[in-house]
Amino acid sequence: MTPLVALLWTLNVLVDTGGQLAFKAAATTPAEGSGLRYWRELARRPWIWIGIACYILEFVVWLAFLSLVPLSEGVLLGSINIVAIMIAGRFLFNEHLTPLRVAGIALIAAGVAVVGIP
Repeated sequence: MTPLVALLWTLNVLVDTGGQLAFKAAATTPAEGSGLRYWRELARRPWIWIGIACYILEFVVWLAFLSLVPLSEGVLLGSINIVAIMIAGRFLFNEHLTPLRVAGIALIAAGVAVVGIP
């Protein structure tokens, strides 16, 4: 893996994880009303816009990353985002990691390691 590919991969993981966490932060803040009123209130929250900005940046980084690696390898390497999001959710939102989830994290990380070996 070249330094540029590693940088783009790392940026992708960070930006995707940041976007997911921003959306979670926006969604877990109590909101008044329901239906359209709820969505309007949600649209006024900075976390929503941070999440959207992260996703736009991730789109650009992901395209750059995929331009340098085969699709099959890129998608498998991209699956490490799931691990990063689960771990960050545990620390930032006190989400529970069951033994099966931890086993899943270990299997995904092992799979990404195998794919990343030249």
